[in-house]
Amino acid sequence: MRFFIDELEVFFPYTYIYPEQFRYMQTLKKSLDAKGECILEMPSGTGKTVSLLALITSYLAVYPERTKKLLYCSRTVSEIEKAVEELKRVVAYRDQELGAASSSSSSSSAPPFTSSNILCIALSSRRNLCIHPTVVDRKRAFPP
Repeated sequence: MRFFIDELEVFFPYTYIYPEQFRYMQTLKKSLDAKGECILEMPSGTGKTVSLLALITSYLAVYPERTKKLLYCSRTVSEIEKAVEELKRVVAYRDQELGAASSSSSSSSAPPFTSSNILCIALSSRRNLCIHPTVVDRKRAFPP
């Protein structure tokens, strides 16, 4: 689904968007426009991750000079893994839509922002990142 929030075209990879997701994205965009900080809260299971990633990737495509990177933090490894999968879905949808748009029109009005120029790095636990055998085998981060 493609829609606009103000002048920003947002690429949302699902066929339906809940009103609270749309409001979440509107608030996030206002914060980005103001170059301010933002704390947003929504209940579990309401689509916060896809809303955030759809809005941010669309914003980065149009305003690359305003926002250089997104740092997404989460409490658990499984939540980070879900966010990475959601980002893949958002970017694949954007690629699909822009590919269809560029092949059906002669003008190249779509922003040059595709999966080929997005870098996503998932940093998680010592178990997943550390390669030093002594440190990997430790049960705790610090000695008792």
